[in-house]
Amino acid sequence: MELSFVIPVYNEEESLKELHKEIIENISNTSYEIIFIDDGSTDNSYAVIEELARKDANIKPIRFRTNFGKAAALQTGFDKAQGEIIFTMDADLQDDPKEIPRFVEKINEGYDLVSGWKKKRKDPITKRWPSKFFNLITSMVFHLRLHDYNCGYKAYRKEAAKSLNIYGELYRYIPAIVWSKGFSVTEIVVTHHKRRFGRSKYGASRLIRGFLDLLTVTMITKYRRSPLYLFGASGLIISLIGFIISVWLAVKKIFFGMSLSNRPLLFLGILLIVVGVQLISLGLLGEMIVYSSRQRDKKNDELESLNKD
Repeated sequence: MELSFVIPVYNEEESLKELHKEIIENISNTSYEIIFIDDGSTDNSYAVIEELARKDANIKPIRFRTNFGKAAALQTGFDKAQGEIIFTMDADLQDDPKEIPRFVEKINEGYDLVSGWKKKRKDPITKRWPSKFFNLITSMVFHLRLHDYNCGYKAYRKEAAKSLNIYGELYRYIPAIVWSKGFSVTEIVVTHHKRRFGRSKYGASRLIRGFLDLLTVTMITKYRRSPLYLFGASGLIISLIGFIISVWLAVKKIFFGMSLSNRPLLFLGILLIVVGVQLISLGLLGEMIVYSSRQRDKKNDELESLNKD
């Protein structure tokens, strides 16, 4: 199997036949599979997928009983995909299958993940500007400069896709997650079309979820193996500020006789010291958990090796 297409579907019955036709037209004689994941659609999307599957044996339909979200659909597709190159794309015809050969060329240059960049995006300004801000912040946090992290049109080398374990809204940060695992990442400009059918499935709440998931991805990519670096550094800084405040107030009390009973700053200093110590303790507990996990994995590997012998 050379190419796999992982396509989440949610109420896109009108676009599926055209999408299938355009994909076939742009992959020449390459062996392929198309995995449509119906994410709890309430229209006739799955019926259309089944109809296509009867005509094309390379289509693999998957159906969720309810809407689990894009991350769950993508992860299921990655787990099932057999192709050496795995594509993800949206089912709404905004991604152009004519770009498929360009993605393949870039993968063949040696990249593990090629992400699309919707340079001329056909979306309302209420989606474009928050997306620009999101991409800027994400690039700064992970030191991986991409113009369009959240573009659903991507091509993966099989090893990169199989290494993923995404949930929630983490699909927005797939390039950063793949990058943190040592894979190479790049992007290409892709054609973006206006939505022809239906409406967008994402509302303003995605901004809040996106920020929270940014914290999650930062934790699991940068500090998963060394949580003390995050909590310990923060705790030290906060405790130091509280200590300086407390020392300054003590000097005022001892040498100048200043009353501290009516000084809220005293309580702030004490609070900062306590919070700082708690953060450092949390970091140490995290280190103990990581160490125990590594020891357990090491023992499991040793047992597995003995069993093989």
